[in-house]
Amino acid sequence: MKSITLAAGVIGLGLTVWMLEQFGACSILDLVMAGGWGLAAAICFHAVQVALSAQAWRIMSNGPDGAAVPSLRDYSLLRCVREGINNLLPVAQVGGEVLSTRLLARRGLGGRRAAAATICDLTMELFSQALFTVAGLGLLLFLVKRSTVTDRLVESAAVLLAVGICVVASQWLGAVAVAEKLMVRIAGHLGWNGANGIRGLHGEVMALYKTDHNAVTCLTLQFFAWILGAVEVCLLLHAMGHGCSLAQGFVIEGVGQAAKSAGFAVPGALGVSEGGYIMVGSLFGMPPSVALALSLLKRLREIAWGVPSLILWQWLEHSWRAEARTAEKSPLPTSSL
Repeated sequence: MKSITLAAGVIGLGLTVWMLEQFGACSILDLVMAGGWGLAAAICFHAVQVALSAQAWRIMSNGPDGAAVPSLRDYSLLRCVREGINNLLPVAQVGGEVLSTRLLARRGLGGRRAAAATICDLTMELFSQALFTVAGLGLLLFLVKRSTVTDRLVESAAVLLAVGICVVASQWLGAVAVAEKLMVRIAGHLGWNGANGIRGLHGEVMALYKTDHNAVTCLTLQFFAWILGAVEVCLLLHAMGHGCSLAQGFVIEGVGQAAKSAGFAVPGALGVSEGGYIMVGSLFGMPPSVALALSLLKRLREIAWGVPSLILWQWLEHSWRAEARTAEKSPLPTSSL
């Protein structure tokens, strides 16, 4: 598996380098330098996206039992860790969810509830992305003339939406229950008791979906977080001297993020994401050099957030583990008669 990931990363890096050379590395670098203030604004602006996504995750963690959940601050820190791991480490864009779930469980939510909340949140995030991309391509049909490229993009969006619906439907039909039973059975054959904590995961997931309007609220917040990504695109393009309407930014961000998700097997979606920006940018008359500069600026923003997030991850591992041990050793208060 590691060799496949490494090979995919090398191919993606090679494709990116080829595109930089093909479309003028020097001119692209000049555009990146010109977009300096836009990059600074995007770095600051991303905090709002993180807060929205963290709140969506926190809301999704509220179960019917009314048990307390960690603070928004904790979820915001974990959201940073989640994004940093997925964006900068070769983990196929899902390692962040696994590691942040473990940290969330350690924060007092419990392993089963933490896993269920992350599964629900990730599902709503993917479904909201599908809706965001479909809405963006709907706008595209009003902004540009129909062509072979637009037809292919619309077809891809329809497939993405169908996949999103299937993911949600599969959970209601028992996909999590099947995975749960399989993991417990494998663990039993291996003599490992660690899987006992996930027993009842399917029921936990269904309970979270059915609690109040958590799923709808989570989906709405995630959708607005994607819209803020479109605002980020507008900021970066304006900083490079290329005007962009919010509608165009909506389309560009939708296709760019969809391309990144499609390239999940490639570390950082290297080359795949850049190709998506070039393709959709061409529909608005955007030169490939500008599209590549936009992609690079977004990657720089990811690095600016990702590197501190990886350091934060290590700090949380030690800090929260120490707090959990202290809490376990603390004697329970005795009631006075």
